[in-house]
Amino acid sequence: MATNADTLVQLDGVRKEFGDVTAVEGIDFDVRRGEFFTLVGPSGCGKTTTLRMISGFERPTEGDVYIDGQSMAGIPPEARDTNLVFQHLSLFPHMSTGENVGYGLKKDGVAEATREEMIEEYLDLVDLAGYADRSPSDLSGGQQQRVALARALVNEPSVLLLDEPLSSLDRKLRKLMQVELRRIHEKTQGSFFYVTHDQEVAMTLSDRIAVMNEGHLEQVGPPEEIYREPATEFVADFIGDTNLLSATVEHRDGESVAAIGGADGLTIPAPDAADGEEVTVSIRPEDFQLTDAGPLAGTVSERFFQGDQTNYVVDPDADVDEIQVVVQGRETTVDTGDRTDLRVTEGAPVVF
Repeated sequence: MATNADTLVQLDGVRKEFGDVTAVEGIDFDVRRGEFFTLVGPSGCGKTTTLRMISGFERPTEGDVYIDGQSMAGIPPEARDTNLVFQHLSLFPHMSTGENVGYGLKKDGVAEATREEMIEEYLDLVDLAGYADRSPSDLSGGQQQRVALARALVNEPSVLLLDEPLSSLDRKLRKLMQVELRRIHEKTQGSFFYVTHDQEVAMTLSDRIAVMNEGHLEQVGPPEEIYREPATEFVADFIGDTNLLSATVEHRDGESVAAIGGADGLTIPAPDAADGEEVTVSIRPEDFQLTDAGPLAGTVSERFFQGDQTNYVVDPDADVDEIQVVVQGRETTVDTGDRTDLRVTEGAPVVF
């Protein structure tokens, strides 16, 4: 298949059915060389099935997977230039850490001296130099995770496939491992294909993100684009927090606007919508400001101090749903029960 030189993995019209259930519905995307690419979506959306079709553990019902321009139709998992890190690490308990890392090399017939050098190199890569003789049971959860990464990387696959490898870790350790994963990716300059339901992990690690829902791709792009320019209501709601507010399009002062909260309420430019059309406006909580004078007024019903930010829930006077507001990086005197007005950062809202 003709492909761009920067493209390493390509999915072309890939569809997967399990009996009467369609898990993946005709998706197309590519993973570039040296890229950290993340497929994110809720449980059951088809993301792990997609990863398994790339790895060869599932065959597409329709379409094809290409790696380095070559069709993978009929190519078994062991013959593909990929390695997979599972959600459950599956380290061999009867082998030492070094033996776990070198298992694939030994299976491939790599000479012992070369194998030992590579084991040492990749344990050093994941900050586990000197741990080769330890048993996996003597390691912490984060250390075991790094052993699994070293084992998958030591064979130097074209693409490393990661299936929710951080999901079993506690929040603090998960954040530390995010930093480690990014460091390892930058050091190896390899291509990583990561599957997760955790939007925070996706935003932190990825060069590009593909958002999946019910077997379909909703949007593919850099994290900033996905967050600030969501293509659908689902993407806006799933990636990060947002306020989805109903509005009616009106023609005012020569332009179409989405009116929220009546004639004197908040107006958002809506040049692509027809007059009278009912639309939904997405406004991120940090794009609202508490102010003394603004187009929406209301009462603070909840306040949550979280150190580096304060989260508010405002109940507007107008017939509008409760609004989530985040005030970042500074103290505020507004408290529960206080009256406040709201204004919005220009250019931040997205109209659907």
